[in-house]
Amino acid sequence: MRNKLWGLVVASVLAQGCVRPAKERAERDQSVGVASSGELGVHVLHGLAAVRELEPGKLVLWSSAPGFELELDARSAMTLELSIQNCLPDVEVSSLEPDAEVSPRSVEPSTRKSWNLELPAGKSRFRLAAPDADERGDFHFALMSDVQEAIDRVQDIYRRVNDEPDVRFLLGAGDLTRRGTDDELGRFRDELEGLEVPYYTTLGNHELGTHPVRYQDWFGRGNFQFVFRGVFFTMLDSGSATLDPLVYDWLDGWLARARGSTHVVAMHIPPLDPTGVRNGAFASRGEAAALLARLAENGVDLTLYGHIHSYYEFQNAGMPAFISGGGGAIPERFDHIGRHFMVIDVDADRGVVGTRVVKVEPGD
Repeated sequence: MRNKLWGLVVASVLAQGCVRPAKERAERDQSVGVASSGELGVHVLHGLAAVRELEPGKLVLWSSAPGFELELDARSAMTLELSIQNCLPDVEVSSLEPDAEVSPRSVEPSTRKSWNLELPAGKSRFRLAAPDADERGDFHFALMSDVQEAIDRVQDIYRRVNDEPDVRFLLGAGDLTRRGTDDELGRFRDELEGLEVPYYTTLGNHELGTHPVRYQDWFGRGNFQFVFRGVFFTMLDSGSATLDPLVYDWLDGWLARARGSTHVVAMHIPPLDPTGVRNGAFASRGEAAALLARLAENGVDLTLYGHIHSYYEFQNAGMPAFISGGGGAIPERFDHIGRHFMVIDVDADRGVVGTRVVKVEPGD
């Protein structure tokens, strides 16, 4: 019965709007991580990396997650230079089937790695993962969103993140740029060289300033799920103040997959504005309520948002929630929060163990 009511709510919301503002982006998600050339076919499972470059003997991927599996289909035996950008510093590539030789290459900075793969003709499968990826136990990640026009000062924040020795990666809830142009996305990518851990993020409304939207060509899917050390992370594209119906279909599967495990859900625009002063919420309160009910019913442990350029801790549908929009975009007045990021301690069995805010002062 609940599934039927959920479907009716979503259908009603869509009927009232008669539009799907996020449709093109949701459909574009399905092609992320898939490419082919005359000699090689590429398929990143679940779209957890974007193909940035594919040319004879060379493949460059931008990773959206701490690990993923990669299928390669070579027309003939070949040596392939595989480069992964935005990866964990201790990540490794292993051959799954058939057995293929993997030789690491030295690449800087720490979030960029490269290997030589000796591919046989036909299909090969590889796994990219850190040595402790399948271990359980607590770990720390950071959260930062809403950089926008503060790109010239973002290195201050990156230096402070680098000073946190236990942070495995930085999570982002969108608004990396002002308008999402190629120049801005390229600048954001270049500035990431100062960050010593990878930045896994979704997009925000400020990435929607071009048509078509360019974000996925640079950084991959807006909607995806990954698992690290037994903790599930689901990233959703709410940049249009709604989720597309196609995303709701995926979400059902992701919620089922994570049920019974620690589950973190992040998106840019929160379903409901906890203060009501900015109307920083979904366009439909009905959709917002239905989405939050769905997340709560399926045991989501933590919800994370950006969009509002401040810091708020609250509850939505009984789930702990944080808004952290401290990447440097024009801040909310009079709140004295300013630029900041969060450090969050999670455990596959114990859930959210702890959270704290790290303020970043000019010159840090």
